[in-house]
Amino acid sequence: MAARAYWKGYLKISLVSLPVKAFSASSETSGQIHLNQLHAECHSRIKYVKTCPIHGEVTNDEIVSGYEFAKDQYVVIDPEQIEELRGPGDKSVNIDTFVKAGTIEPIYYAGRTYYLLPEGPVGQKPYALIHKAMEEEGLEAIGEVVLSGRKQLMLLRPVGRLLAMTGLRYAPQVKQPAGFEDELTEEKLGEQELQLTRQLMGALTSEELDLEKYRDDYVEKLTEIIQAKVRGEELVAPPPEAQPQVINLMEALKASVERIKPPAAKPAAEKPPRRMAASAKERPAKKRAEGGRKRKSG
Repeated sequence: MAARAYWKGYLKISLVSLPVKAFSASSETSGQIHLNQLHAECHSRIKYVKTCPIHGEVTNDEIVSGYEFAKDQYVVIDPEQIEELRGPGDKSVNIDTFVKAGTIEPIYYAGRTYYLLPEGPVGQKPYALIHKAMEEEGLEAIGEVVLSGRKQLMLLRPVGRLLAMTGLRYAPQVKQPAGFEDELTEEKLGEQELQLTRQLMGALTSEELDLEKYRDDYVEKLTEIIQAKVRGEELVAPPPEAQPQVINLMEALKASVERIKPPAAKPAAEKPPRRMAASAKERPAKKRAEGGRKRKSG
């Protein structure tokens, strides 16, 4: 694998321990364009200088961390004290709880995911056992790990043939939805409205999700602008898109359902009736009638 491991350590479940390595699941630089800040007059790149209002520019070794407990009053925190608070440098993902898949609400996801792979031959079999058991039982695991010098809560789950761990926020860091429910009003929902809404959602439901069809057109359009400016071309702004109009809810639902309704199948062309062959019972009778006519004529 060409990618470089972000972290190496152990996956621990009770007394089971296996060496693992973590790779970032996201491509931080792929498809992104970074713009620099320039001086409008001469186009020189802007530099960031750290200054003190009393002593002017300062270097990094002259800077300490502090907490403002009152207006313009600070207590200085020693970096060594901060390191002690961040927890021990235990290089392990310590799993202590398994839950059914989907138990953790996505609002707890911290946004960064890593693929966890076995490190060396000794980790292959226990890794495969853990993955298979979690996948068959529909389980996910909760644990903690020290990353970048700080203890972090993690969700471990099978993704394809791999185990992936996603950072989670601790409970105090998450705003619960109940705190916003006073913004809602009790609405009377009609059965026809619900039926049309279900019909609309059903028509837009896919058995398989293909994220490849979604593209970041911002990057593509920005690339076109940059290339045109490099070539010295004049840029022409596209016409603004029309804003969606707010219309009657029932009309909007009906129009949406009608818009995505699959075309009706064409009726099969009528075929001329085929002449049926005489059945087994009819054939002997027909032959006896023909034989009688021949005897009479004789």
